[in-house]
Amino acid sequence: MILKLSFVVFLLNINLFAVSVLISKESINYEEKLNTSKILVQNVDEIHKTCIPLKLSELQNEEYITLHHINKNTIICSKDVKKYENESIIFNFGGVKIEKKGKIIYENKDFIRLKNTDGTIEQIYKDGRTK
Repeated sequence: MILKLSFVVFLLNINLFAVSVLISKESINYEEKLNTSKILVQNVDEIHKTCIPLKLSELQNEEYITLHHINKNTIICSKDVKKYENESIIFNFGGVKIEKKGKIIYENKDFIRLKNTDGTIEQIYKDGRTK
């Protein structure tokens, strides 16, 4: 009788120590926006010490992008993602509009110098030429 009772108590306590985490249903590329269609909420018994799991409420309230490639069936930690910030620059050359990702470093009346997302520096003249 005591064995049966302890077995029932053990079964009831299995989910007591579980942690609710977000797991990727499929692989997610580098700098891809996270959406709920690629995410699954699951309870796990233990997670790695350095991982602070991302919560579903955080994902629903704000937009996040990945900092590296995330494999399928991997727990998504807060260090794997960052908040999405639109870092694009729009150049308007009359009838033509060009949008590039990057940040403006320097601007004067002749040209605009910008830093691309890969770290290279590019200079675009206001008349549309690059050199």
